[in-house]
Amino acid sequence: MSLPPLREVIARHGLSASKALGQNFLFDEQLLDRIAGIPGDLQGRAVLEVGPGPGGLTRALLRAGARVTAIEMDRRCLPALAELGDAFPGQLTVIEGDALKIPPAELFGDEPYDVVANLPYNVGTALFVGWLSGESWPPQWRSLTLMFQLEVAERIVAKEASGAYGRLAVLAQWRSEAKLAMKVHRSAFTPPPKVMSAIVHVTPAAMPEGVSARVLERVTEAAFGQRRKMLRQSLKGVPGAVEALEELGIDPQRRAETLSVGEFVSIARALTR
Repeated sequence: MSLPPLREVIARHGLSASKALGQNFLFDEQLLDRIAGIPGDLQGRAVLEVGPGPGGLTRALLRAGARVTAIEMDRRCLPALAELGDAFPGQLTVIEGDALKIPPAELFGDEPYDVVANLPYNVGTALFVGWLSGESWPPQWRSLTLMFQLEVAERIVAKEASGAYGRLAVLAQWRSEAKLAMKVHRSAFTPPPKVMSAIVHVTPAAMPEGVSARVLERVTEAAFGQRRKMLRQSLKGVPGAVEALEELGIDPQRRAETLSVGEFVSIARALTR
């Protein structure tokens, strides 16, 4: 299916990237096809895309055979997306709205789906944490392929004792596999952002037994909320946490960033009991 170049579509619809919505447009079709290839064969699979903008990545996903549900809050982009829908009949559903307020179950019923998105910078982390949360596991999503600022991507895949390691790393790694799939230079975007970007690919793994996700979230929130403090200080607001450290033989004088994901899981397991 041959489509007019993206630049042409954007010029014809008078579109420009909105700073307020955290938009940066990608035009390089080869790069977009590579991103769409990261989750594997998408032929016939359901895909959720958040913030498609004028539809650069959307095109690549449709070319890969995916059935795309795209959530876009910038109504200026809807006519360009409607053209894509006409070019790929039956493959694209566009919903105008705020992805933070639309539960995926409303869109997909019980069907598993992949999330592939160049996330708007201002809501990316909140959406990501939402997809990783909840007691029910494995999740309905099969994989997350997400573009972030490089600094955020590095925080997601970081190992303990590194400067980037924190709450995001624990949430992404305690029951998922998270890897940095590709770096994207700022010059690939229009307008070029001030920072480099990267794509993180996350797939669900087995959930450790006897651990409540909510408890783990609470522990990491407290521990990293005051990361300069020793654990006995930062965790004292979590009932039973300091006692759990002693029971597990974890030195309460350590700081949060020195604990492995496994150690956080063992603290949460002790508190879940």
